[in-house]
Amino acid sequence: MKLTLSAAAVFSALMLSGCEQNNTANATPEASAKQRQFQNAGRGESRSQANPLFSASTLTYGAPAFDKITDAHFQLAFEKGMKEQALEIEAIAKNSQDPTFENTIIAMEKSGVLLTRTSRIFFNLVGTDSNPERRKLQQALAPRLAAHNDNIKLNGQLFERIETLYNQRDGLDLDAQSKRLVEVYYRDFVRAGAKLNKEQKTKVRQINEEHSSLTTQFAQNLLAESSNIAVVVDDVAQLKGLSEAQLKAASAAAEAADHKGKYLISITNTTRQPILASLDNRELRQRVWEASAYRAQEGENDNRTIVLRLVELRAQKAQLLGYDNWASYSLEKQMAGTPKAVYDMFGSMVPAVVENTKKEAADIQALMSEELEGAEVQPWDWAYYAEKVRQQRYDLDANEVKKYFEFNRVLEDGVFFTMNRQYGVTFKPRTDLPVYHPDVKAYEVFDEDGTSLAIFYADYFAREGKRGGAWMSSFVGQSKLLNQKPVVVNVMNIEKAPEGERTLISYDNVTTMFHEMGHGLHGMLSDVKYPKLAGTAVSRDFVEFPSTYEEDWAAYPEVIKNYAKHFQTGEPIPAELLEKVIKSRTFNMGYDTLEYMSAALLDMEWHSISVDNVPTNANEFEQAALEKHGVDLDFVPPRYKSTFFAHSMGGGYSAGYYAYMWSEILAADAFSYVQEQGGLKRELGMKYRKEILSVGNSRPPMESYKAFRGQAPTTDGLLKRRNLK
Repeated sequence: MKLTLSAAAVFSALMLSGCEQNNTANATPEASAKQRQFQNAGRGESRSQANPLFSASTLTYGAPAFDKITDAHFQLAFEKGMKEQALEIEAIAKNSQDPTFENTIIAMEKSGVLLTRTSRIFFNLVGTDSNPERRKLQQALAPRLAAHNDNIKLNGQLFERIETLYNQRDGLDLDAQSKRLVEVYYRDFVRAGAKLNKEQKTKVRQINEEHSSLTTQFAQNLLAESSNIAVVVDDVAQLKGLSEAQLKAASAAAEAADHKGKYLISITNTTRQPILASLDNRELRQRVWEASAYRAQEGENDNRTIVLRLVELRAQKAQLLGYDNWASYSLEKQMAGTPKAVYDMFGSMVPAVVENTKKEAADIQALMSEELEGAEVQPWDWAYYAEKVRQQRYDLDANEVKKYFEFNRVLEDGVFFTMNRQYGVTFKPRTDLPVYHPDVKAYEVFDEDGTSLAIFYADYFAREGKRGGAWMSSFVGQSKLLNQKPVVVNVMNIEKAPEGERTLISYDNVTTMFHEMGHGLHGMLSDVKYPKLAGTAVSRDFVEFPSTYEEDWAAYPEVIKNYAKHFQTGEPIPAELLEKVIKSRTFNMGYDTLEYMSAALLDMEWHSISVDNVPTNANEFEQAALEKHGVDLDFVPPRYKSTFFAHSMGGGYSAGYYAYMWSEILAADAFSYVQEQGGLKRELGMKYRKEILSVGNSRPPMESYKAFRGQAPTTDGLLKRRNLK
């Protein structure tokens, strides 16, 4: 996944690279009060005290000086940054000269340096290394940043200049990238409400303020729930089925949480829990599954009312802007274009996927009935018995396979090796650069000719204070205009082995490492002039293409033989075992596909409502949505339920979770094409780098795809990849 989610909704507003008019007269009374509260916060720190955020870092490519930055620095940096942008926007909007590309668009691209720097660092830390002080500041910032964004995009004088340039764009003698930049600015301002009347703009401001606070609260509730719902086990006998390493990790986690002598099972971000594949104890499996599936539905972290209010606010905003619903508004600027295109895509696949899933369920039920007479398969049983079916069918032991997937070897001899073979890049450790947590490692990325390209942070292990999931983000974005090279981070939540032991990972984690590196290189190999168009600043249903494309290289014979070696002996994975691993890739694909599609359809249904039919019960709406599309199989719940669906409700992927499947069509088609052309060859990788990774949003995504592939994609590759053909 690209970028953080709860932070993304706020941060993407800042990344327009524009600036604001700090006009509290246009803000709501509540926003003005919160602004005064925010500005008063942190005033105890002497303003003469050095703040490392006030100036660009002197480290390579502006990499953050984590050893000098403290939480106390952020408040003043945000305040100063917003004040600076107020002056910048005033200068641009009130410029007495006629608008030109240089004095308006370029001026906006160059503005907001301090706020951008501060925001990138702060919101990345909130997602990866949160603490109470950061969460408190995040909550205070949410409405302030929403108002800040509104002051940019609802500024009438500023929009008048942009609109003039937009109308004149064909006669301005602009190159293609500059012309696209004008068009993107104009589109974004119009979609934000720049053409609305004063009363409508006031309403949009109110909606945005409340929405920003609610998305932040939604994310913080989930973070708080992660510790509340962890399952504590008193008796080790209940944990039969776990490996010795898993038992040690559970014991260490319990001790860290003040449950010495017990065992703690942490709950991951999805409905399904990986540990269920190993636990023999059915009652404990049910307990773990229910802790996951029913999270954030009671107490102070209850997200149900937040979900209902968020979808109502989005429907209201869509209506104000002239759209039937939020999905129509959101999809307008995506490759899909309309909700119908998304529903049609899934509708064409549902029958085959459901049929496959029911066949898998029959196999699981048959095996389960041999052990538990009369018992019917439940969601907490699926992973456990699916693993047994896998072992029978492929004679494959997941714990035995893990011995060949040692984390460091996967990263260096798998991920880094593959990126070098394709794109000529190498990763060299930078132990001199400060990091924000001891588990994080820094690298400098070099091109094949020795040219330095970027700084890369690897943050792969789970810990307290890190939100669930996996993602890529940037501390510094690439831009030729600003003379910036990228500083990028990949984040995951791999369970780290106890001190002194090697971390062995699942094949799922292997492919996720490749996936996130796809995002990482999309940022690091960007070669674009304007920051607004650089790197991963593409449509949601294209941004997952470069990441998904890299996943299949994990199983490419030359690649997997290079990294799949026994963690103790160094012996390559036996050919027979490797063949089983590759063949088993499509096992359980019905389940995997259906749980994803259910979540994507649920996301679409939430955002297809109008202001006249907002539901009153989140759980009832969820069930009705699944039934509507024929994906309501009790033993295959959605990958995310509504109360912990951060992609959808956090704002970053609202009406956009379908993008993974849409992007997978591109990725599967591209991978098939590359195999037809010879596979892992440098010339193919460099063509992909040139036409896909380097161009960002400097041209329409489909143009980039056709420049690489020579034609539009077909679904043949996807059907093969998903074992649906």
